[in-house]
Amino acid sequence: MQPQQWLSNGKIFEYQGHQLFYIDSNPGCRHKPVLLLIHGFPTSSYDWQKVWPQLVEHFRCISMDMLGFGYSDKPKQHNYSIHGQADLHEALLQHLNVNGTHLLAHDYGDTVAQELLARANSSGAIEYLSVCLLNGGLFPETHQARLAQKLLYSPLGSLVNKLMSYRQFCRSFRAIFGPNTQPSERDLRELWQILQYKEGNQLLYKLITYMRDRRQHRQRWVEALNQYPGPLQLINGSLDPVSGKHMVERFRQLIDRSTDIVELAQIGHYPQWEAPNNVANAYLRFVGVNPMNFLFHS
Repeated sequence: MQPQQWLSNGKIFEYQGHQLFYIDSNPGCRHKPVLLLIHGFPTSSYDWQKVWPQLVEHFRCISMDMLGFGYSDKPKQHNYSIHGQADLHEALLQHLNVNGTHLLAHDYGDTVAQELLARANSSGAIEYLSVCLLNGGLFPETHQARLAQKLLYSPLGSLVNKLMSYRQFCRSFRAIFGPNTQPSERDLRELWQILQYKEGNQLLYKLITYMRDRRQHRQRWVEALNQYPGPLQLINGSLDPVSGKHMVERFRQLIDRSTDIVELAQIGHYPQWEAPNNVANAYLRFVGVNPMNFLFHS
């Protein structure tokens, strides 16, 4: 599915003066469980397009471009935060009359998911029936930020952001994929095209404040995983230099609960993009769906 088709399949949710793009595979469907998918930085819900066909066979899939990302509004003066993005997801679920959902997240989305779980663990307003996390900075001490991320987060962030080119974007992305699962030129151009929508490529230095949020709320978000009472899965590309095998080792040290851990030895930071069939099959097994129908589809 190309970006234009993804965009045409979506809808707009207006919240607090902002227009937020989201895609809902089967609005109002009552015979399929809901699956909320939360994307990463600096991309969008389009990250899920390679696993979307497999998942919509069994779920009503919902994914939103968070504020500042993808096809959603990108206010330049906004103070972006993980808590704010969690607010948006709760508001969207309320808007769609969803009280219970499965949760699948990646990267920045993992942190949003941790905040959603922290809230649900204490209030129970929304029930998360299961949680699956892909590569992401679950623990700030194991998040090995790339040089570009460090520069964007520095006092020179706005200047660095202005100088960022398509060539630099491609170099940064290729560096976090596995050597045998590199993004194609078409993939990179599509991702860059979405990033540029409403000049989102100029906002990266404001969005990257999630690195600060992770340090400030580390204990809350580690406890959110340990206290979550439902089924938990971690699917991790081991070759990811940002949050690969080293993050899984730390996960085993800190998360004292049963977890289905799937390690993809030759995969990098974007498992759902690099190995969509592996991710879909592992996830469907986790939630109790027979994935055999998808063995020979990419």
